[in-house]
Amino acid sequence: MTHLSRRAFVTAAAGSLLVSCGNHGGDGARGAHVTPRPAAGPSQAAPSRSVPVRLRIPGIGVDTPVMRLGLVQDGTVQVPPITAHDQAGWYQNSPTPGQTGPSVILGHVTVGTYGDGVFRRLDRLRRGDEITVRLENGTSAEFTVTSLRTVAKAEFPTEAVYGDVARPELRLITCGGPRTGDGYRDNVIVFAALRTTRN
Repeated sequence: MTHLSRRAFVTAAAGSLLVSCGNHGGDGARGAHVTPRPAAGPSQAAPSRSVPVRLRIPGIGVDTPVMRLGLVQDGTVQVPPITAHDQAGWYQNSPTPGQTGPSVILGHVTVGTYGDGVFRRLDRLRRGDEITVRLENGTSAEFTVTSLRTVAKAEFPTEAVYGDVARPELRLITCGGPRTGDGYRDNVIVFAALRTTRN
């Protein structure tokens, strides 16, 4: 990751990188500030940087295009739009899947009157489940789920999610828990590690 994109990633992580999953816009929740640390070398050869274009999670029936997400005016990350054809979004200031560091993909659990979001069943994933991210250059980064956490948005583990790691990892984030007005109380976070890459 370039110095500039790393700074943007850390800046956004200090604000809201949580997912809005109701009929509304950003939820305004805040995470703790992340201090960047030098990353160690990757545990295996990683593919060249290429943006993700498709996400497949066979265990929960996800097969979705992936859009790019940037920052909005207040410095927080965008979320995918509320549409009938919901899809996941990759935060473009995070590493691309397969590169060293935590690549972040966001998705909705519900999309207002349209019903279920692309990550509706994200909380059903378990350790060992497989996730495949297809990249624009034609390669695929294959990940294995290492853990899943459901946390209150007020206690979002910013450092664990967005802090530097010494290997290629993936974070999938959506909302969960009980409804609170037009949103959800919690975030569901899937942690996964790169298993291999394929052409």
